[in-house]
Amino acid sequence: MRHGSAEPVHIAVMARAPQPGAAKTRLIPALGAVGAARLQRRFTLQALVEASRAATGGVILWGAPHCQHRFFRALRRRLAVELRSQSEGDLGARMAAVFAAYSGPVVVIGTDCPVLLGAHLVAAARVLRGDGDGPNDAVFVPAEDGGYVLVGLRGPQPRLFEGIDWGSERVMAQTRERLSELRLRWVELPTLWDVDRPGDLPRLATLEGYRAWSP
Repeated sequence: MRHGSAEPVHIAVMARAPQPGAAKTRLIPALGAVGAARLQRRFTLQALVEASRAATGGVILWGAPHCQHRFFRALRRRLAVELRSQSEGDLGARMAAVFAAYSGPVVVIGTDCPVLLGAHLVAAARVLRGDGDGPNDAVFVPAEDGGYVLVGLRGPQPRLFEGIDWGSERVMAQTRERLSELRLRWVELPTLWDVDRPGDLPRLATLEGYRAWSP
């Protein structure tokens, strides 16, 4: 539950259903299709738990290919989160659609960063609210691989997600250029790491609760 009268900042978690062969596909060579899907389940649950723990506003799970997968429905019952289906299109189009669904500040995260905690989400919400120095248009948590693991906006900015080379090491750099073009005020929080490829698994296995995914 949120404390005080702070402006609510909703947290949208974008997740793919943990279907073997369709989830965490780049990890299948190391974990197998079932193992990769199991990891997706674990990542999604953790992301939602941390979002709920942050208690900055409502928590909404945006599922792909749709929100009616039985795993998502179970999470709705377990964690009392709202379910919505992601739109079609590339990652940028899908994120833009998520932001377009809200009229106030929203933080969007995926499920690939096991070190993204509730404290990071609280910090992002404070940036958007402008606690202490006035509100900011955007907030990011960059990823070590050149992308980002969190983006928050005070309102929809569809152009921010156009023409970005999603999945490349240029994502954050291109986004900074677009932010400047749009004359937006943004803050970047400390960089974190995510899990996309087999080479990321040894570090994942050092985290509590993730030893089973040691390559």
